[in-house]
Amino acid sequence: MTASPEVFVVGRDAVPSAVRLDGGESLRWTFVVPPGQSCELCVEVDLEGPGCEVDIAGVYLCKSDEKVGIRVLVRHDSGSCVSRQLFKGIVGGRAVAEFDGLIYVKEGAQKTKAYQENHTILLSGEARAESRPQLEIYADDVECSHGATTGYLDPAQEFYMRSRGIPEAEAKQLQMLAFVAPVLSRLPEALQEEIKALI
Repeated sequence: MTASPEVFVVGRDAVPSAVRLDGGESLRWTFVVPPGQSCELCVEVDLEGPGCEVDIAGVYLCKSDEKVGIRVLVRHDSGSCVSRQLFKGIVGGRAVAEFDGLIYVKEGAQKTKAYQENHTILLSGEARAESRPQLEIYADDVECSHGATTGYLDPAQEFYMRSRGIPEAEAKQLQMLAFVAPVLSRLPEALQEEIKALI
């Protein structure tokens, strides 16, 4: 069974917290945390049969004093499964965003492929982002990676755009849109435009 792509807007939609996949099943979930929405988003996925595939992504936009926590646990209990995670956020004001991700690979779950990324842009000196990507691996024939970055908008890119007549606010917005584009591209077009207007 292959699940249809699903999109969940926190604060609007019922958000799933746990799912188990049997052999050959797959899911593709995308989470959106809009501005003004403090939340604890917790997701657990168990891959219990071979040949499962999981693709989870999310975008979080915090502009004032939100507190957003994202916890993702993917358990590879069976071999020959693939999981991908990509979370991107823009954090401003005095907001706090925390990401905790764990990929667990059980003993014997050979041929596992698992990837996890979390990247955040800070818009103010008081904004805070914490990222804790983790791997716990008990098999030896696997391909697993994780990574995290936190930084600010690129002043060189802004200078380049402004030197070509793009106003400062628009130059910043274009940078932010480019940053979250890999997640926004997964959303239905109407929701993409709605989210773009909030950036």
